[in-house]
Amino acid sequence: MPTGVHERKPSAGLHRLARSAASRLPREVRFNLLRRMVDCDPSPDSRLQLDIASTQTDLEACFALLHDAYVGSGFMKPDPSGLRVTPYHALPTTTTLCARFDGQVVGTLSIIREGVFGFPMQTAFDLSEVRTLPGRIAEISALAVHPDFRSTGGKILFPLMKFMYEYCTRYFDVRHLVIAVNPKHIDMYEALLLFRRLATQEISSYDFVNGAPAIGATLDLQGAPAQFRAAYAGRTPRKDLYHYFTEVALPNIRFPARRYHVTNDPVMSPELLAHFFNGRTQVFGALDDRQRALLRAVYPEVAYRGVLPAPSNQASRHKLRSFRRYSVKCPALLDAEGSPTIDLDVLDGSRHGFLARADQPLVPLRSGTARIQLGAGIMANERVRVVRKVTSLAGLYYGFEIESPSTEWTRFVRALESGESSASDAGQRVERVAEPAEV
Repeated sequence: MPTGVHERKPSAGLHRLARSAASRLPREVRFNLLRRMVDCDPSPDSRLQLDIASTQTDLEACFALLHDAYVGSGFMKPDPSGLRVTPYHALPTTTTLCARFDGQVVGTLSIIREGVFGFPMQTAFDLSEVRTLPGRIAEISALAVHPDFRSTGGKILFPLMKFMYEYCTRYFDVRHLVIAVNPKHIDMYEALLLFRRLATQEISSYDFVNGAPAIGATLDLQGAPAQFRAAYAGRTPRKDLYHYFTEVALPNIRFPARRYHVTNDPVMSPELLAHFFNGRTQVFGALDDRQRALLRAVYPEVAYRGVLPAPSNQASRHKLRSFRRYSVKCPALLDAEGSPTIDLDVLDGSRHGFLARADQPLVPLRSGTARIQLGAGIMANERVRVVRKVTSLAGLYYGFEIESPSTEWTRFVRALESGESSASDAGQRVERVAEPAEV
């Protein structure tokens, strides 16, 4: 049992009474009251530690905490495993954050960047207004805080939210967040974290949370700092989420160590997939044939074959192709004869090419030399040719073919293919993009 932080929790009746009274106040008055309650400690207790859940022990504790929180709120029926595990947790595009106090898991949330299954909330909400905007999207889901820490003034919640904010902006290459929350909690996300509601009206029955009502909302992380600065102007540092999110460095947070400039930190080994999705739960057994085929496209290695559910013979007719493209974020410079140097952002790579965003138009079929920073102190110089242009509201995107990959590029791609992209060579996987074959 954690000690030293929790306080006596007010009764549920008092909470309901206070919430009912506050709901009748004008919107701005409610929001100002909520912002007055902010207390973000810039020097949390050293017993609080936050990092990515990557071991069986940590993931088990996170899924158990989530299960109990969701069951207690009526968002799911009790599962015999005592865990809440979803198909999205199996994907390399999902990262689960973990908060521990004195060694015990006391908080968790999952960040789901779009993968082969899409987003949980897209089954109920129209995300087209976010999809038309530049930048990657991630859904924030599976948030839970241990009951002993829910009335402690945000001593777990605020560090967890800061970790989420910094991880998304610095490591996950995400610009837009989307959430689906119960209507009784939407004020907190709008008032404190400045989420904006989606145009879709409230969903009266959201299957992903056992038919509970839900409201969708979004936050543009690129514009968030200016919004936070305006909303919290004039407040003391402990009451100022702009200061907390953008200027405070929490030593309690351990960020991933990466050798290369990849954009996610997948952890699901064959052993972990077998344990959580075939052993402790039967999540894989409940997948439909297309989901099974997509999952096999994401994990094509021999080591995963005995773990992943096999599609039926009929499903084999759904042709899928596995694009050996890997999600990265590498700055680069393009030198073309007779032209000034052009800045590039390399966004995905393969053995013989890459996709990059350019800061100015490029001539198709133009050749040149790309100097690509693959990681800290790791450079690759490649002779390249522009082979296609990708039209997007997010900017100018071009496909490049590498004429003869260098040793550095080849080593880089092999590391991505094997999953050894972290600084510790811990066998972490990177994202493989799998898509349906064109008809």
